Amino acid sequence: MERILTILLAGGVGERLAPLTVEEPKPMMPFGGIYRLIDVTLSNCVNSGLTKILVVTQHKALSLNRHIREAWNILSPELGQFIEAVPPTRRLSDTWYLGTADAVYQNIQSIEEEGAPYTLVLSADHIYKMNYQHMLEWHIERCADVSVATTQVAPEEAPRFGIVGMDESFRIHAFEEKPGHDQPLRSRFNPSVCSASMGVYLFSTAVLLEALLADAEDLESAHDFGRDVLPKLLSRQRVVAYDFIDENRKEIRYWRDVGTLDAYYEANMDLVAVTPIFNLYNPDWPIRTAPSRHPPAKFVFADEGRRMGIALDSLVSHGCIVSGGRVVHSVLSPNVRVNSHCIVENCVLFPNVVVGRYSRIRRAIIDQNIRLPESTEIGVDSATDIRAGHIVTDSGLVVVHRESAGVEYLGRRSTRVKAVEAFT
Repeated sequence: MERILTILLAGGVGERLAPLTVEEPKPMMPFGGIYRLIDVTLSNCVNSGLTKILVVTQHKALSLNRHIREAWNILSPELGQFIEAVPPTRRLSDTWYLGTADAVYQNIQSIEEEGAPYTLVLSADHIYKMNYQHMLEWHIERCADVSVATTQVAPEEAPRFGIVGMDESFRIHAFEEKPGHDQPLRSRFNPSVCSASMGVYLFSTAVLLEALLADAEDLESAHDFGRDVLPKLLSRQRVVAYDFIDENRKEIRYWRDVGTLDAYYEANMDLVAVTPIFNLYNPDWPIRTAPSRHPPAKFVFADEGRRMGIALDSLVSHGCIVSGGRVVHSVLSPNVRVNSHCIVENCVLFPNVVVGRYSRIRRAIIDQNIRLPESTEIGVDSATDIRAGHIVTDSGLVVVHRESAGVEYLGRRSTRVKAVEAFT
């Protein structure tokens, strides 16, 4: 796999995840308690044997840069291996990154200097398990210039994705980016579903360089791989679909684009089932992250049933203390405290959250460094949640953030204009 240079796109703003991304980049959103979203894709890379990885950063990248340095300093520079954060330098343009293709184009010199025959372009905010070695083998066997990883989605979900049409040899002949009509392209091999691009692109490097240069000169382009670059290549190059092989090894192939609050929440909830849909516990395909600096989780109080520190069907991270409260079907990130007589159900609690005594929290995400006062009720009445300034999605999910009324923010407040006001 030394023949592949990997470009991991991790600079997106993540507007649809606001207000959780007001201070943190989307790839640094907590996942499964101890992990960050970017850890999933980086683990795929390392498990696949990829050893030359450039992480293209931009939006609020300080914490992301630190995470890469501290958690992913595991390869050998002496052997030419690296996982390296690449901030925007505006070497070729006076603008910041204008799209996914432009982000790669502005790092074209690094691609040329590395001289790898193949370049793999990935997104840092998808949840899945893939061995990219299999994709390279497919790419070579099919004499492809570009390979696009695809998975099957229901037709009603097609407007969320790039949908491809292909022939019997898997060569792609059509590409619809987020089709807004009710007749999206159907899968060649299963007409009841659509083949969706996963945002995983393997290029023969010479083809990529030529395409990036052409796209940079196109003044009408949005400089996006799915919207601009790939459709223009269909008539000039051999672009093939690679049908996703899931290393998660479940009955249903698992791939989640966690671009919205509801999708992000559901991906976390997928982890707490008795038999998890996405398996964190497979030693053959480990998900790596930074080592913990917290003590073990602790469950306290069991005084004849009056109060009991207990967690059921939940992920409880290092440093958590469940002190006489009850946690059910939830994800607790590091250093969370749930105090006596609390009920926390179907929730995702970010790091350093404190839940006051006698509180009831249901179907909510609580942002990091927030203390909820005693007798707080969240997820019980939507009208009350909206009046408090929480974000309430169409599905009823409640997001409590640092500007919500009645909460205490334990972190350092930014001196910038409160960007969250646009969402409340």
